[in-house]
Amino acid sequence: MRWIAIALALLWATPLAAQADDALDWSAPDRELRVRVEGGEIWVRVNGDLDAEAEPAIFIHGGPGGNHLGFGGLISMADERAVILYDQLDSGMSDRPEDPANWRVERFVGELESIRQALGIERWHLVGHSWGAALALEYAAAYPQHTASAVLAGTWISTPHWIMGTNLLINDLPDATAAAIRACIAGETPSAMTCEDADSAFYANFNGRPDRPAPSAKMRAYMQHYRGEGWNATVYNAMWGPSEYVATGSLVTYDGTPLLSRVDGNRVLFMVGQYDEAQLDQVLDFVQLTPGSELAVIPGGSHAFPGERPVETEAVLRAWLARKDAVE
Repeated sequence: MRWIAIALALLWATPLAAQADDALDWSAPDRELRVRVEGGEIWVRVNGDLDAEAEPAIFIHGGPGGNHLGFGGLISMADERAVILYDQLDSGMSDRPEDPANWRVERFVGELESIRQALGIERWHLVGHSWGAALALEYAAAYPQHTASAVLAGTWISTPHWIMGTNLLINDLPDATAAAIRACIAGETPSAMTCEDADSAFYANFNGRPDRPAPSAKMRAYMQHYRGEGWNATVYNAMWGPSEYVATGSLVTYDGTPLLSRVDGNRVLFMVGQYDEAQLDQVLDFVQLTPGSELAVIPGGSHAFPGERPVETEAVLRAWLARKDAVE
């Protein structure tokens, strides 16, 4: 669901090592604009031709409270279609009113429709990661006429399912680490390991694995220039809670699975890492609830798979989007 400050942004934000130095990944925007939404203005960037034959793709970041930086390595896809990135209200380069009245799922979905209208796009692809996957699903159900496809990556679409899954993943950790995490959840203080250490161990397995590529100078320069106010922990804590395996915020009862029966499954791709926090068994259940949908598993990737396995991630997305461009 979340990024932990800059550390997790760095995990996600790794460019394609095989590309040339002049590749589009981590490039400055071709166009920047601010779009008026309920509660303030949000920052939007575009690379590529909005009038190209291939339909545009908007990338919806995670959080709540995250920002667009995790998608910087995928700007290279603008060589064949417009790539649209944005920061949700209260994060990154967007306005930061920090008014809890704005922290509603329907308002965040409304941001997407405001962007579409501002850019004059008739139909586009939605690529949502983690919390962004729920927003992509909500939008696809509300605006099918404007949805070319919806990619539900690092799939969070239901808090009860997510919490059950992440708590099952705790069982895959070494016994001492698992015991420390459970003690932290119970409000106790483990003697052999702090809650912070236990949380870091969970992330090292399921959200930012040690073998991820090192950040490049190009990526670091981009982040320095475009991070804005960065990650907003206040929004995350208010809407989600203290950790990936404990939800206490306003999303604690959120369940978007009924929406799966309202969308065109032939336009839905579930996409997860092999070691994702989005537990594979549960995502397979979502696939079965969405007839015609497809599933991509990125080998060796965790929840941070776009940065850990960027070549594989981009290849899957390019192929999927190209196929769905042709579907009327």
